[in-house]
Amino acid sequence: MWKEVGVDTWINNRTSSLEGVRENVTEIIGRVQKDGDTALKAMSRHVVLEEVAVSEKEITAAYDSVDGKIVESLVKAEERIRRFHELQRPRDLWLDTIEPGIVLGVKTTPLRRVGIYVPGGRAAYPSTALMCAVPARVAGVREICACSPPPIKPLTLVALDIAGVTEIYNAGGAQAIAAMAVGTETVRPVQKIVGPGNVYVTMAKMMLRDHVEIDFPAGPSEIAIIADHTADPDFIAADILAQAEHDPDAACILITTDKALAEKVGKIVAAMTEKAPRKEIIEKALVNSGYVVVRDIDEAIRVSDRVAPEHLSIQTADSLSIVTRVENAGAIFVGKYSVVASGDYAIGTNHVLPTAGYAKLYSGLDVNHFCKTASVEMVSPEGLEAIGDIVETIAEAEGLFAHAESVRVRRRKH
Repeated sequence: MWKEVGVDTWINNRTSSLEGVRENVTEIIGRVQKDGDTALKAMSRHVVLEEVAVSEKEITAAYDSVDGKIVESLVKAEERIRRFHELQRPRDLWLDTIEPGIVLGVKTTPLRRVGIYVPGGRAAYPSTALMCAVPARVAGVREICACSPPPIKPLTLVALDIAGVTEIYNAGGAQAIAAMAVGTETVRPVQKIVGPGNVYVTMAKMMLRDHVEIDFPAGPSEIAIIADHTADPDFIAADILAQAEHDPDAACILITTDKALAEKVGKIVAAMTEKAPRKEIIEKALVNSGYVVVRDIDEAIRVSDRVAPEHLSIQTADSLSIVTRVENAGAIFVGKYSVVASGDYAIGTNHVLPTAGYAKLYSGLDVNHFCKTASVEMVSPEGLEAIGDIVETIAEAEGLFAHAESVRVRRRKH
């Protein structure tokens, strides 16, 4: 099961799964556009759905069924996530005098209404509820709605409430993304959808960008580990299983200068898998996983940048020196004790990250995803005089004579 893999093969296997669901997702989106709430209820797989919206009564009841220690841990996690994301919050408005008579700046405005997707098919993901909603709230978003597959687990409902979500809907999969993008009788359309999901969810987000903005493709979880002979094989094996248990489509790759280490990891992975509570899921994910043996750390970095992993764990003799050289990764965990699971829950950084190589193009979820900016220009007669000749000359060179005249008329009046 644990095997040496070619990098190209590993990358191709990871991306091909998305295109494989395009036809089904197209059909699902069409049903939601046509039938709205009726489609959402009909596509509910695990429960007969009477109401799309979750009531306040259901949220209150969820608290009664969740252990108090878990609620307390969610509250503490929310505080840490909020603290980190508050460091990212941009100024509402900044202005700077560039030269006499010219003041420039940027006005930042939060989005009015966003939607978040919280997976829930195989497990409860209250951490994802926090990761998606907290930065939106820090940014100042007024309306945050959430969709999750029904029946929504009490843990998820509690986390959504702690995070400040204003509306919760019983909808999962591609149909949930369609509902938030185009709207139904119950779900009003949003400006942007964020959150991870399976290949159906990810494809739906990508296909609906004509209707709604998205964060980035955030599909099945993945990890790349750069390791040398100093790494602990027990730690690496544990990290691989932690990602593999997410989803059968999860993918893990070890990039190492030490083949003996890779073989040790394989034996430990096999032993741990036999005892794992989510053994069936892990075994399927391991089919998508494996290791690459490289000549040196330079080659390891090049391979990692080609992979552009969601999570990059660096477990080498000098892990910090590698960070400055890596270009493509959703989140980087430096050193053998910087376990990826800590970033999933309690450090405060965000675990909603680009997958399937999209870390080459996108950054992980943060406060800026929930804001839009507008430049601000303030020009006095003195400032206009300083740039007037430049503007008029270029405008006329482009054949836009009215542009030039709009400047010239002001200069004549002053």
